[in-house]
Amino acid sequence: MTRVGRPRTLRVRLVAGVLALLTVICVGVGVATSCAMRHFLVDRIDEQLNASGGRYASSLEHPGTCGHDTRAQSPGTFGARLVNGAVTHASVVGGIPPGDDDPVPIAGGSGGDAAVPLTDRDVRTLRALPVNGRPRDVTLSALGHYRAVSVAGSDGDVLITGLPMHPLDETVQRLLLIELVVFAAALAVAAVAGTLGVRLALRPLERVVATAERVSALPLASGAVDLGERVPDDDQGTEVGRVGAALNRMLGHIGDALTRRQDVEERLRAFAADASHELRNPVAAVRGHAELALRHPGPVPEPVRHSLERITAESRRMGTVVEDLLLLARLDAGRPLAVEDVDLTRIALDCTADARAAAPRHRWLLELPAEPVTVPGDPHRLTQVVANLLANARTHTPDGTEVTLRLSATPDQVLLTVTDNGPGIPPELLPHIFDRFVRGDPTRSRRTGSTGLGLAIVRAVTQAHAGTATAQSAPGATTFRITLPKAR
Repeated sequence: MTRVGRPRTLRVRLVAGVLALLTVICVGVGVATSCAMRHFLVDRIDEQLNASGGRYASSLEHPGTCGHDTRAQSPGTFGARLVNGAVTHASVVGGIPPGDDDPVPIAGGSGGDAAVPLTDRDVRTLRALPVNGRPRDVTLSALGHYRAVSVAGSDGDVLITGLPMHPLDETVQRLLLIELVVFAAALAVAAVAGTLGVRLALRPLERVVATAERVSALPLASGAVDLGERVPDDDQGTEVGRVGAALNRMLGHIGDALTRRQDVEERLRAFAADASHELRNPVAAVRGHAELALRHPGPVPEPVRHSLERITAESRRMGTVVEDLLLLARLDAGRPLAVEDVDLTRIALDCTADARAAAPRHRWLLELPAEPVTVPGDPHRLTQVVANLLANARTHTPDGTEVTLRLSATPDQVLLTVTDNGPGIPPELLPHIFDRFVRGDPTRSRRTGSTGLGLAIVRAVTQAHAGTATAQSAPGATTFRITLPKAR
């Protein structure tokens, strides 16, 4: 069962595989570069924090004592001073927008600084910073994400200095956006280029597939077959080239085998036709002399009469075999049959009447349409088809079997079926039922005079009329179907 949505062609699989691999690579590169960029920028911020120490936070308590230069910090720099765990001063360079949580303001510095309103949560966050000079990430309600460092002051206080992280976050987001656009464009170009490249690379394989499909459509079962199809295999250094070369060798071997088979079949057909033709006159002569001897007016001893009767019966049977072989040889040679309008309804009536006379203990049923059914063909051969089917049912079913002959017509074709409720055909024999010299019960067939050619003639004559012959069988229901076109 094929999974829905799963790519099936090799071309789609290759392109999808390449794109999936490139996508993984692009995601990996994007994540790696973003992490590297973020780590680099964080290191730069940490260097700035370590270089500034707590000078800005210390200046909040004593503005102007350290001079203006020590207060020259970048906009957004945050400073706070803690004494005994309480925040005495908190300020940010350049001012801040008003907060949304309505925090309690803390005294700030002078100049361009602005007091930072801190919530209880912010105070606890600042108080939790380790006083070891190592920067940590903090989030303040009024300022957002910051990188802050806490150091001990000279008079027992704690000085905290922080730098904003939003420029870093914006830089990383911008980098991610650029990478997304670039990688998307790269994947689109790779998809187009990969499709064209895979199509070009698989073109020899497509020629191999096309050749194999053309060869598979040839009628290899019988007749002369021209296997001149070959795959270009100039470049045998590639896998496709080696596949093409192997296919060409296989086609060559198959062509040789089919040619030898055709030669053997033609010789066998010629032998069967010649032998049958040569046997007609001797068999007829033997039969004629036996019948002439039986008509001798004088007394004929009973053993001699019995032998003459057996000679007559066997010569008659041999003559039937010879005529059947000659018919099959003519059909194999493609000799045209007579073509005229044939009344299949009349043939069905006559053949059923003959079968009822030959096997009165069988039940013979006939189902015919209201109007006569006619087809173009050879009346003698079509009569032989119907007679052989009824004779097959009579020979291979016990007394009391019900045999039904049905005839129906459509605007395009005619269907003739012969159905019986006998024991059926063995499953291992059914696929070969129309082959020559095939017998369901060899012992009984020889005793009743069956040659094993009746159904072979049925199929050969039906095919000569552009029709089909099929068989289905199960215990209690065996059906032979003959379909014939209503127009040549």
